[in-house]
Amino acid sequence: MLKKLDKYLFKGGKIIDPLGGSMKQLDLVVVNGIIDKTGQIEQTQFAGQIIDITDHIVAPGLFDMHVHLREPGREDQETIKSGCAAAMAGGFTEICSMPDTEPACDKQEVVRFIKKHSESELVNVNPIAAITKKRAGSEITEMAELRKAGAVAFSDAENPVVNSAVMRRALEYSSMYDMTIIDHCEELKLTANGQMNESMISTRLGLLPMPNAAEEIIIARDIFLAELTGGKVHIPHISTRRGVDLVRRAKNEGLKITCEVAPHQLILSDESVVGYDTNFKVNPPFRRPEDIDALKEGLKDGTIDVIASDHSPYSIEEKDVEFNVAPFGIIGLETMLGIINTHIVREGILSLEKAVSLMSIQPRNILNLPVPEIREGETANITIFNPDKKVKIERAKLHSLSKNTPFDGRTFYGSVKCVMNKGLLWMLEE
Repeated sequence: MLKKLDKYLFKGGKIIDPLGGSMKQLDLVVVNGIIDKTGQIEQTQFAGQIIDITDHIVAPGLFDMHVHLREPGREDQETIKSGCAAAMAGGFTEICSMPDTEPACDKQEVVRFIKKHSESELVNVNPIAAITKKRAGSEITEMAELRKAGAVAFSDAENPVVNSAVMRRALEYSSMYDMTIIDHCEELKLTANGQMNESMISTRLGLLPMPNAAEEIIIARDIFLAELTGGKVHIPHISTRRGVDLVRRAKNEGLKITCEVAPHQLILSDESVVGYDTNFKVNPPFRRPEDIDALKEGLKDGTIDVIASDHSPYSIEEKDVEFNVAPFGIIGLETMLGIINTHIVREGILSLEKAVSLMSIQPRNILNLPVPEIREGETANITIFNPDKKVKIERAKLHSLSKNTPFDGRTFYGSVKCVMNKGLLWMLEE
C-alpha cells in the first residue's frame, strides 16, 4: 500500500550504519518525507501514526544497480511501473535500468522517457545508457548527451563489447566524465549456442557448454584496457574463481575495477540444471561449487563490491519451451534480500552491516550518486525489514509481470515491512 509520508513514528527498530559498521536501537520520526527525530521517543508525546517495528532493521534505502525493466518495447515482460512494484516489495528504493529496451537506450529521448515514466513512482529509476549505438558494438554513443539527459553509466546489457578498439574509445570518452562502463564479459566464440556451464554435467545432459574461460578472457581484456585508458570498468554478475582472482589482482594494482555478484550465483550450481527447468537457465550460467566458494571468499575480502539482482523478466510463453531455445534470465528483485540474509549473513560470510553496504552504499558510490543517511534533517530514503521472519516465495504473488523464478516454494529469512522515498511510504499488507 502506497501512502504519503506525513507524520510517522517508527518505534522499536534498530538503525543500521553500514559505513560505521554499527547498529543502535533508536526510534525514528518522519514528517513530510524528512527525518525529524531519532532517539528514544515516548508515544504519548507523539501526535501522528505510530508503527511498531520491534525486531526490525532500519537501513538506508536498498539499491539494485542491475535491473532489466524492458520498457519501452517489451511491456509484456515488465514495465517501469511493475518493475518498481517488485522493487518496493523487495526492499529497494532505487534501481538502475539496463539499456536493452526497444529501441535501445542509446539516445537522449529514451533516457528521458524512462526518467519521465518513473517520476511518480516511489522508486528512483536511474537509466544506464548504451555504450554503442543499438548495442551493436560498432560505434560508441554520444555519452556526454546521454549523461546530460540523466544516464548514470554505460552498458550494452547482455551484449559484450567485442571490439577492443571500440571498448578503448568508450573508456576514454566515459573517463572524461568519471563515469563507469559496465561490460558483460563473454567471449562469444567460446559460448556459441552454449546452454550451461561446461562440466561433466553438461556432457551428461547433452547441452552445449559455456566455459569459465569465456568470461575470464573478457575480464582480463577489460582490466588491461582500464589500465591503458584510466577508465572505470565494472564487471557485472561475476561468476568464476579466476574472474574473482583477476579482479582482486587489478584492485591490488590500484586500477579502477569494480564488480558485482548476483544472489542466485551464490547458492545454485550447475547441478540445478539437471531437471532441464528453464527457470534455471541464466547467463552467466550456474557454475561449479568451487566457483561459488570463490565468490563467497570475494565477498569476505572485499574483492566483490556490490550485490545486484540481474532481474531479467521473461514471459511464461518464452520460458515454457525446450531448454535449448529458452532465453537466459530469471527475476530477482523480490528474492535478493532473502537470499543474501539467509545464505550470506546468517551463514557468517558477511555481517548484516556489510551486506547492507553492498546493497545500498557501494553501488551508489560506484555510480557517483548521493548516499542516503539516516539522521535528522535528511530526506527519508529508508528500507525497514525483519531479518528473522521467514518468507515463502510464491510465484503467483510476485509483483513482477513475469514469474520466471527458480525459487518458487523456497523459504528465506528476511521480510520487508516498508520502504520510504520521495515523501512516499510503501507498506506490506499483512
